[in-house]
Amino acid sequence: MTFAVIKTGGKQYKVAANDVVKIEKIDAQPGDVVTFDQILMVGDGDNITVGAPLVEGALVAGQFIATEKERTVIILKKERRQHYDRRNGHRQRLSTVRITEILVGGAKPTTKVDEIAKARAEKRAAAAAEAASVIEAKHAKAAGKPSATAAALKAAAPKKAPAKKAAPAADAAETKAPAKKAAPKKAAADAGDKPATEKKAAAKKAAPKADKE
Repeated sequence: MTFAVIKTGGKQYKVAANDVVKIEKIDAQPGDVVTFDQILMVGDGDNITVGAPLVEGALVAGQFIATEKERTVIILKKERRQHYDRRNGHRQRLSTVRITEILVGGAKPTTKVDEIAKARAEKRAAAAAEAASVIEAKHAKAAGKPSATAAALKAAAPKKAPAKKAAPAADAAETKAPAKKAAPKKAAADAGDKPATEKKAAAKKAAPKADKE
């Protein structure tokens, strides 16, 4: 059985092929291939190679599974008769890795990226983001404020060009030709009627003179 002792995160782990180990948090995505080049010891049965401090040409490859929080560890500090009592909790983040192969002599890893696990993790992240946006929208609606997602979409939307203002009605009236006034025609008609009335009055005055003669 081939085994190796690797160093990562300031700690040492004894691993073998197909082992699932929890190590200090590393930056990777589910399904990615991770490698460890700090190999302190490699053993194959009775044949054991110890590094000084590292084994040259040795490499351990594995597939990244996930990073999760561990169980809460309670930190309690208390001093009797001093009114001092402190209680805190801590949840360490640890990464889970499945060891696939142990290589020596400068060999390169043949482990491939797990596309199924990668797609599953992306789908899970999208669902979590959608649920978070729904909860945020509910809280924003209850508070009477727009949510951050709606504000971001509104800011990203293209702005419309300002509509051209219509010309004022007064300006349009001034541009038109002035309408013809009807008052002069009425005045002319009145002027034409006056001579007829005056003739009638003159005829009435002439009649008494004829009677006197």
